[in-house]
Amino acid sequence: MGSVCRASPSCPRPASSPPSPSSTTCASCPSTSGAPGERRPAGADRRAPSGRRAAAGTESAAAARRPVRRGRGGRPLELDLWLPEAGRGPAPLVLFVHGGAWRRGRRDDMGPRTRHWDPGPLARIAAAGFAVACADYRLSGEANFPAPLDDLRAALRWLELRAPELGVDTARTVVWGESAGGHLASLLALDPAVAATGAVVWYAPSDLTVPRGPFDPRSAETPEALLLGAAPAAVPERARAASPVARVHRDAPPFLLVHGERDTMVPGTHSEALAARLREVGAQVELRTVPGADHGWYGASDDAVEEVFARSLRFAQEVVA
Repeated sequence: MGSVCRASPSCPRPASSPPSPSSTTCASCPSTSGAPGERRPAGADRRAPSGRRAAAGTESAAAARRPVRRGRGGRPLELDLWLPEAGRGPAPLVLFVHGGAWRRGRRDDMGPRTRHWDPGPLARIAAAGFAVACADYRLSGEANFPAPLDDLRAALRWLELRAPELGVDTARTVVWGESAGGHLASLLALDPAVAATGAVVWYAPSDLTVPRGPFDPRSAETPEALLLGAAPAAVPERARAASPVARVHRDAPPFLLVHGERDTMVPGTHSEALAARLREVGAQVELRTVPGADHGWYGASDDAVEEVFARSLRFAQEVVA
């Protein structure tokens, strides 16, 4: 797989480490395009030589920096991009969205059960012929919904604008997320303004309006309340707007929903409800459950986690074919 390192010369990854992504970096001056206050990821590295990671600042990894406007929270948002081997034509895109209860997380983290993989899960997806982007988004301590969704839309717009230069076919985009990131990926795929080809969603909330498992919509202390800025029951319209089950439409792209049968944090009824609603409107959906698995695939065997990933990758390949 062709790959390049992050743009910053202070990147902690040593040159001998496994192939890692390019990184885009943004600065804190006014935006050069888009609406005032819009946050955009910026900059991109060129492909590095096949099979190794180039050092930042070398000929094969020259990074560009573009200005963005900082929003509430002041944190520059970044986007990492893995590119497959050159010469295959424009690559379909996977936009990966990390989890973390909307309040924490690392953009390139596909969950605790994949952290020891070598190569990692995103590198595996790129090796299968995809461009893989993983983008920062504002967390609930920085801004409330719909800010994180706006940030992911901005990431997709930036990729669309740079697609010819990057060799990416954004008309074949699969959004893939886990937990809170799966919730945002679902909303992104269900946005009629986003041309998503498919969605892979692991153990994600789908309804922020009714009690399920430990979630109480009347509480102002839950991760969902922190995302919305108030108890969901106190802001029913905002909670509905943030609920994928309420955003389903008949032109929704194909969905793969995967959930642990023993999930104690986000009950499997979330995926069941979203699958049922998608079927109601005639959309394509595949619901898979993992026996013995809690949230984050805890309790599942290594083989079961590998199979979940393999099926998810096959699904992405099928919908972009």
